[in-house]
Amino acid sequence: MQQLWNDIHGEIHPFSSLDFLPKNEMRALQSQRLREIVKLAYERVPLIRDRMRQKGVSPDDIKTIDDISRLPFMQKSDLRDTYPDGLFAVDMKDIVRLHASSGTTGKPIVVAYTAQDLELWDSSIIRCLKMYGVRSGDVVQNCYGYGLFTGGLGLHSGAQALGCTVIPASGGNSERQMMLMKDLKTTVFASTPSYFIHLIEEAKSRGINLKELPLRIGVFGGEPSSESMRKFIEENSNVKPFDIYGLSEIIGPGVGGECEYKCGMHILEDNFYPEIVDPDTGESLPDGCEGELVLSTLTKRAMPVLRYRTHDISTIIAEPCKCGRTIRRISRISKRSDDMLIIRGVNVFPSQIEIGVMRVEESTPNFRIVREMKNDMESLTVEVEIQDKYYGDSIQQIEQIRKKIQASITQIVNIRIDVKVVEPNSLPRSEGKIKRVYDNRAKA
Repeated sequence: MQQLWNDIHGEIHPFSSLDFLPKNEMRALQSQRLREIVKLAYERVPLIRDRMRQKGVSPDDIKTIDDISRLPFMQKSDLRDTYPDGLFAVDMKDIVRLHASSGTTGKPIVVAYTAQDLELWDSSIIRCLKMYGVRSGDVVQNCYGYGLFTGGLGLHSGAQALGCTVIPASGGNSERQMMLMKDLKTTVFASTPSYFIHLIEEAKSRGINLKELPLRIGVFGGEPSSESMRKFIEENSNVKPFDIYGLSEIIGPGVGGECEYKCGMHILEDNFYPEIVDPDTGESLPDGCEGELVLSTLTKRAMPVLRYRTHDISTIIAEPCKCGRTIRRISRISKRSDDMLIIRGVNVFPSQIEIGVMRVEESTPNFRIVREMKNDMESLTVEVEIQDKYYGDSIQQIEQIRKKIQASITQIVNIRIDVKVVEPNSLPRSEGKIKRVYDNRAKA
């Protein structure tokens, strides 16, 4: 804990020195930590040991960080199949906290932390917050979910360790959120980007000008924040939006984040080693190639996770960043290998549709994609809310806007997709992760 305190409050450098470690020293540290965590996982986690044996790999074969590609992959189903504690590498008496994700089907995913893991988590959150310009004395309104979800308590503890005043607001109750922002003089707001957009709309409807509040930094995670969402936030508040990246399976929020230059997210690769692989073959790809992000925990002891397939599509950026950090970056994640839609033989991502929608100035960030069956064929309809001032126009003018949106989407995805303009504030709003795709095929 003393080292964590030194990293936060030390006079030598205001940031953790690990962010600026020379490449050769970082690789040596990664190699040492990989050897140690593989040995622990092999000895204590049957699933990892059995898969390594199937591949003919032993801990003695792992000598440098380059040998990580010899290890087998892990995926989300492994956590469900070994529920509740089959991946734990320490005794329950050494575990001080458990979190779980709700999961969409079957059993939840349970993740465990030792006291050392929680210190690691705090330091990771602190390193990310410092990238955004958050400092001791800031007032952080934390609207991530508390309880079993990793977002709320994870960000809370790290921000508190940094010296911030934390408001554990959780999600929901927009009127109360705005009251807290105003009365407690919130300077940092943490939530999903879609929830903050929802609050912007609520503030407008109540005649509240967010630009008059001391809010200056947004810590947004839980879902991708597109350029259009960020632009909307910046135009309607004084908030500078920053992405924070994390997965419950790895540790929670704090795996990486953006610096002031916003040219990708720095991954804290001394703790969470990133790889990019071909999503179809699993073959490792060099830095600069787009593929599926794979992460390994190099220091988390309660539940080591090796070569976890995130399904997030990204690129590793190895070039130096203007901020001086030497830890590598990943390009901002805008799509996942498992959210791709195949329509009439064409691959379509929701992120592509969002770009098409937001290129039309009359549009708002509020839209949804409806999957349906028409004449025994799957089709998509994009329902889009346009701005209030345009919805009152004539039917002919609204139809012109609809055609503009449709043409913009078609230009990107290369197939014609139906578009329907809907009344402002008629689509469901999100207080957590936004839901873009609604599947009505079974109802046909």
